[in-house]
Amino acid sequence: MSVLLAGCGDLGTEAALRFAATGRRVVALRRSPARLPTAVEGRSVDLTCEVPEVPGDTDIVVIVVTADRRTEDGYRSTYVDGLANTLAGVDRAGARPSRVLLVSSTSVYGVDDGSWVDEDTRAEPASATGSVLVEAERMLHDRVPGSIVLRLAGLYGPGRGALLDRVREGVPVSNAASYTNRIHRDDAAAAIVHLTTRAERPAAVCLGTDHAPVERGEIVRFLAGQLDVPLPELQRAGSSRGKRFRNDRLVASGFTFEYPTYREGYRAVLAGHGTPHR
Repeated sequence: MSVLLAGCGDLGTEAALRFAATGRRVVALRRSPARLPTAVEGRSVDLTCEVPEVPGDTDIVVIVVTADRRTEDGYRSTYVDGLANTLAGVDRAGARPSRVLLVSSTSVYGVDDGSWVDEDTRAEPASATGSVLVEAERMLHDRVPGSIVLRLAGLYGPGRGALLDRVREGVPVSNAASYTNRIHRDDAAAAIVHLTTRAERPAAVCLGTDHAPVERGEIVRFLAGQLDVPLPELQRAGSSRGKRFRNDRLVASGFTFEYPTYREGYRAVLAGHGTPHR
């Protein structure tokens, strides 16, 4: 039985390697597959405008695409058109996957008053790109009953050191009093594999975020201490307080975090653990 990854960037590659480690055949669709690890069978396809060739024995489908342009049109071509073309390829191949998962984003929630958010909170995006993600999620649920949407918080980890660089260089940090939510890339990839291979009855929507929503300024203080550098200026711009996500549903499915908070995750990054996938 095969695993199909529609889109295979940094997160997709980590998930693909974890699927391959279970002995499954892994097929990844992306524009430039040449740099994929040898354990992954890459196929060159532009999902925004092409219907892919899909193995007939595909049992798991993961849509983990990334928009090249952070605009409404860029998101629609990537998420809506890319999803539609992927599902068309699955149908054309006569495949009957047992699990189909779409990686979405917590940006579908427009909350900005610092309140707690979970899967039962209404998805009311504050941006056009967030609205496109909701459109893609609805398309998936309409087309594939029993499918899963994993809404990920901000990813960090190997090769994702923008905040670390800012702290190291002493660059002022804005919105320091606003809550931020994140998940280590490796935990995000592990959650994808867990929900598609181990969870018995995964929910239709699941939030992928660690145990520690925290004000941005607190993370900066922690990183400055770890790096042993002066604390950058913490700016309190605007009135937004962000939001705080709960991960109860993911935990209840049996998932265990390797990096339960930003502390363990950033310590691993600083120790050089993990591989940045390109």
